[in-house]
Amino acid sequence: MTRTMIAAMFYGPMDVRLEQRPVPQPGPGEILLQVAAATTCGTDVKTYRRGHPLLFRQTPAGFGHEVAGLVAGIGAGVTQCREGDAVVVANSAPCQQCFYCRHGRLSLCEDLHFLNGAYAEYLLVPEPIVRQNLYQLSPSTSFAAAALTEPLACAIHGIDASEIMSGNTVVILGSGPLGLLLVAAAKLRGARVIVTGHGAERLILAHHFGADVVIDVSTLSSQEQNITIRSLIPAQRGADVVIEAVGTPETWTLATTLARPGGLVNFFGGCPAGTQVSLDTHPLHYSELTLKGVFHHTPSYFAQALELITEHHIDVEALITAYMPLESTLTALELLLHKQGVKYALIPPAFQQS
Repeated sequence: MTRTMIAAMFYGPMDVRLEQRPVPQPGPGEILLQVAAATTCGTDVKTYRRGHPLLFRQTPAGFGHEVAGLVAGIGAGVTQCREGDAVVVANSAPCQQCFYCRHGRLSLCEDLHFLNGAYAEYLLVPEPIVRQNLYQLSPSTSFAAAALTEPLACAIHGIDASEIMSGNTVVILGSGPLGLLLVAAAKLRGARVIVTGHGAERLILAHHFGADVVIDVSTLSSQEQNITIRSLIPAQRGADVVIEAVGTPETWTLATTLARPGGLVNFFGGCPAGTQVSLDTHPLHYSELTLKGVFHHTPSYFAQALELITEHHIDVEALITAYMPLESTLTALELLLHKQGVKYALIPPAFQQS
């Protein structure tokens, strides 16, 4: 008799269904992961609301991508792990063959293999990810903490691209989960961090992750934010680095007004497809600003993120508002859609405490 499992399936915007699905069987090079914890992500919430151009080539499809658990089965040729091992897997693997991979830009891989389906009791992990992006967990690392390796890897990529040096003033626009992880990672570089955002829970967490200044911008216009932030920087010259972690055209524009001459602006937050932004060319040219976008992570950044979690350098579990049963996936998504909570850890039945 075919075994079945609970799985959240994405059918389209605002249409995610909890269903009974067959438990997949691993083929050559693959493993079957018994999910112990899956954490929600801002990308999942945006996808739930409006779909996603990259994640789903066909529907229905498994949903969720931040995950850790136990190896429940291995396919032929797998030597990286054994059944029963506690592991974390990334949600992608580069092809290592295309133009961008050959030039070391793995996050821009032309055939980046994405993995979804973490909101389920079991997850089939494909061979490229098993080979490049599967990691054993230490006994001191919880499954929920390990599941948060993926967003931290994205944050480390963002900080690395921002060329932050000790003593720099870094402004981070946005106090969502990635904004908060960016705060923590920037502090590890020795930066003075100013973060903006709204919502009491998130602003408190910004302090927890080490922000030197936290500004509630819920009632401030872009001009008022500019004045407030610049007043906190010597000579009001602007920040050495500005990281936009909201993903709106308004904050993209604001970010370019906050950098000092010679400063760097990192457009970390992705706007909806088709979004246009108008920028004043004068400061971009005459102030010699560096503008860059940062997307996703790489196996190297994923490994670095797991080490930071394992060594307890960043308290990623502080992001988790609540631990909820897998059956409450839709509830968690709706809560986040209505700006309630930061992240939720979804726990399948086998790992729920009685």
